[in-house]
Amino acid sequence: MLTEQSPSSPQLSTPNRRHHHRRSVDLKLIQRERELDAARRICQALFQHLDVDELVERALRTALDVIGAEAGSVILADPESKQLVFRYVIGGRAEVLHGAAIPWDKGIAGAVFCSGEAAVISDVAQDHRHLTDIDVYTGYKTRDMIVLPLKRWEGEPIGVLEVLNKREGRLDHDDVAILTIISALSAEAIEQARLFEEAKLAQVARLMGDTGHDVKNLLQPVVSATEILQSELNELFGGLRATDQNKAVVSHELCNEVLALLRDTVGRIQGRMKEIADCVKGLSAPSEFVPCRLAEVVGYVVKTLSLLAEEKRISLRTEGLDTLPSILADEGRLFNAFYNLVNNAIPEVSAGGSITIRGRAKPEDGVVLLEVADTGLGMSPEVLAHLFTVRATSLKAGGTGLGTKIVKDAVDAHGGEITVDSEEGTGTTFRIRLPLHPPGA
Repeated sequence: MLTEQSPSSPQLSTPNRRHHHRRSVDLKLIQRERELDAARRICQALFQHLDVDELVERALRTALDVIGAEAGSVILADPESKQLVFRYVIGGRAEVLHGAAIPWDKGIAGAVFCSGEAAVISDVAQDHRHLTDIDVYTGYKTRDMIVLPLKRWEGEPIGVLEVLNKREGRLDHDDVAILTIISALSAEAIEQARLFEEAKLAQVARLMGDTGHDVKNLLQPVVSATEILQSELNELFGGLRATDQNKAVVSHELCNEVLALLRDTVGRIQGRMKEIADCVKGLSAPSEFVPCRLAEVVGYVVKTLSLLAEEKRISLRTEGLDTLPSILADEGRLFNAFYNLVNNAIPEVSAGGSITIRGRAKPEDGVVLLEVADTGLGMSPEVLAHLFTVRATSLKAGGTGLGTKIVKDAVDAHGGEITVDSEEGTGTTFRIRLPLHPPGA
């Protein structure tokens, strides 16, 4: 039975139908080739045992190359803060967005992450979910975009993949098909890399436990020798002539002070080894809050590191600490925090430079504000991006990169906050805000 053709849909002649069919088949073949190329690229990365950052970068570059888009980002979820963090950004002002975070239920990215469903936005300006502040912040105008949940074939999303502004035409559902393959394989690869990193950290934790035990055994002779030396000095100074008593008293006090410092440092080394092992394992020992004077804690840090600073002709200064009120704190953790900050700064400061620890109280807010400021080399954006995490890197010979993570853990344990300002070639300032009475203390 023949059907009447509408004027707007003229019947194609047989040659035209064949040509139209061939063109449709060709387009489908091209589409399949694009999908296979995307899968091939991601599979190559999957089997190269790359770290998470390299995988994220490779996935995003593959997506942009295959789709022909100007910009994009991989945004991974942080369950602890319930935020989506821009892990890698390409195009526009990438350096501005890298490391930035948004609530994981806000914007188009948040909607896709929460629903697990892809979104194709042909005109971003008409979508009320779009966070226009990001365009204003970066100075980059988003025209069209595709946002996909970054997840394995089955399972919850671990983030989202964004592709922006197709160079020719508009992003469409054919592009979604390709990006779905990229996002699924990328999520699988990222999860695999994360598990691999966690396995390495578990191995490091076991090694740290063994090393801590060995260090404790190696330090025991030092402790015994210190006690013997103390006894010998007491006997020696006690037998000096009366005419030498004044000089002997001063010398004896200095020796006692050095020996006390040595004993305390041995104990702190043992505690430090355990703390690093716990940090690698993601563990945190319960805090012991007692009345604490920050001037004494910082003073002991300065005394411990003064010789090292003098050798490099660096000035260690304190300002305003004597005026700070007593706070409830875990003295050991605060010592480790300030020790790490000062010890990390010393190699970065040139001769003639300085490291200053200053403080002031804000009784109306129930907090004290502290700063550790140096005139050193400063930190690069790459180092700053992973500061305070287990992925922090150290440029010092033999450095673990975990020092700043331990600092952050100590501040968090006190219910405080820590921020950092750093400029390469100028210096670095860490700012710490500690409550007088930590929550739960």
